Amino acid sequence: MGFDAFFSSIISQDLRKVAQHWHDARAMRPMPGWKDIRPSAIATQLPLIWVYRYDRATDTFVGRLAGDSIEQVFGKSFRGTPMKDIYPEADYPRLFARARRVTCEPAFYRGTGTVFRHVDRYGEGERIMLPLSDDGVQGDGLLGATIYDSYRGVPSDRAVETEAWFAFA
Repeated sequence: MGFDAFFSSIISQDLRKVAQHWHDARAMRPMPGWKDIRPSAIATQLPLIWVYRYDRATDTFVGRLAGDSIEQVFGKSFRGTPMKDIYPEADYPRLFARARRVTCEPAFYRGTGTVFRHVDRYGEGERIMLPLSDDGVQGDGLLGATIYDSYRGVPSDRAVETEAWFAFA
């Protein structure tokens, strides 16, 4: 398992580039910090990226940034916005738990299928989530990237995101 299995599971070349940059940025540490991520290394993928910082004391995520393709779905900036204010109230507990697991366990996440539902739109595609850590050891954020095709309307009730978790070891 671990990063190699996670990386091998990723289909999108853009998401593979993000994951490879994360891996390269960590050097010899378990995780890179936000300061180690070089936007110029993943410039083409920046529209797909979204980043949260995590505060263990308050058990909250706050947006650092989101690329154009991500903010377009939500119609608002992620920067400085609490995660609970970005997502619909009904979806927040599930999305928070997923982000917390990636950050605190830590773990790697890959999802495929219906990767978002918002208002009268939904997206089919692939998503990855990787932990971030300023000290290289204890998770304090996450780097995510989502690639999707956007559709108008409401997906069928059977349209879900298939989750795949990968141990960090």
